[in-house]
Amino acid sequence: MTVHLRPLANGLSTDHPVPGLPFVDDSHIPLDEGPEAIEAVGRNQGEGMWGRFDPNRPDGGWRAFTTDPINNSLGWSVRHHPVHGRTVLLMSDGDTSTLHSTWDGEQLLYRAGGYWFDGTTWYRPGQVWDPVEQDYEKRKARAAVTVSAADMLDRRADAARAAFLDVSDIDAEAPAPAVENWADHLAMWAAGRQDLDGALPLDKCVVDLATPELTGAQLIGVPEMAELGGITASTLRAYISRGNSEVPQPQALVGGRDQWARAVADDWVEARQRSYEGVRATMSAGDRDQLSRGAAEVRDHFADDFQNTLWGRPDVRKRWILRARNEDSVREIADALAWNVANSLDRILPTNVLGHTVQSAVLHDFTDAMKLDREVQARPKKQPQKQDWLHLWVSRPVAVMLDWFIRHHPESAHHHIGEITREAHTRWEIPAESTLYTLRQAVALDGKLNREDAESFFALLTPPEKND
Repeated sequence: MTVHLRPLANGLSTDHPVPGLPFVDDSHIPLDEGPEAIEAVGRNQGEGMWGRFDPNRPDGGWRAFTTDPINNSLGWSVRHHPVHGRTVLLMSDGDTSTLHSTWDGEQLLYRAGGYWFDGTTWYRPGQVWDPVEQDYEKRKARAAVTVSAADMLDRRADAARAAFLDVSDIDAEAPAPAVENWADHLAMWAAGRQDLDGALPLDKCVVDLATPELTGAQLIGVPEMAELGGITASTLRAYISRGNSEVPQPQALVGGRDQWARAVADDWVEARQRSYEGVRATMSAGDRDQLSRGAAEVRDHFADDFQNTLWGRPDVRKRWILRARNEDSVREIADALAWNVANSLDRILPTNVLGHTVQSAVLHDFTDAMKLDREVQARPKKQPQKQDWLHLWVSRPVAVMLDWFIRHHPESAHHHIGEITREAHTRWEIPAESTLYTLRQAVALDGKLNREDAESFFALLTPPEKND
């Protein structure tokens, strides 16, 4: 997921300061009293204030955010890990919930426009969706090295030249305050931790990462990135100005211009190709109307069909003369064209293929129902119960498709529903009446077929009475 995070300042109590950001006094937030106390600062404390905490069960940590009680336009985000310490960030109050939601997994902290750290490994911003895992693919940053506070401390730094800020010094609507002498501020922060009990060692306090992906030679600007994505630079700038969330956050700002890591840009291009828009563009390549290949085939078929009707038939072509143009004439031609479409449904969606698909889908739902039935039957019972098949079900998408099939191709639907009743009886000894009742109820609940037509249709499927 492409996340645009814009913290405004580090809390003085953070273990992992973001480079370049000022340090703000967070002593009015009960950070040492647990997530519930942090949540309580803002939750239901007044209009426009909110707070929340959630446990991170996989790692035993937690995350919390709250509106700042002094300046309600600001909020605090906290991520705590039992081994790796905590991150404390001051943000615009409207951004805290977004960061909170991204902290629900392995992500402990973010740097360089979305690069994230799980405690051992650095990964690039997640952009390429993995449909099997139902999550964004984790792609490691190449040869990444963690830069700790101990690595960053400069002997020439002077804590006396730095000072922490108050929340009143931060404007939620403005960019983060620029800190020219950040090494001095880091020294000030480090000095303030010396006397804290249980403070995370400075060599465990993560400040930044170093990777070849972020070197100057690997950074590209808007023109190069737009070219990679197959769009113009002006289009990409428009995406950025509109806040298009699919455009990754830049990794650096050089000379006032956004710069992206080439590796991040390549992932963005791949994500675009795999997106719905990318798939549609791939499958409509070369079509004048950018239709999919199947839709273009339908268009071309009916274009030829309509031309033959409107021009190839003399009795219709003569309607084009001015004196023959009237509402009744146009309606007659429109009806003829509409009949051609309605009579071609099987060309658009082949009946034999659809019938087998619906049949397989219904039987798949029945299989799930029977599996649950066996589990229920295996449970201890106080007394034997009569077998009841009314627990069968058909999922809503399948019911909607079955209804469409019946309304558009009743004769074919009749055949395949008969096959469903036969297969259900063969596999599970389900009476035909129970199968038909289940299908009729599914169509009644989720379909468009009116009650009278449904009863008439399913009556024709009821097995005939056997005469002795």
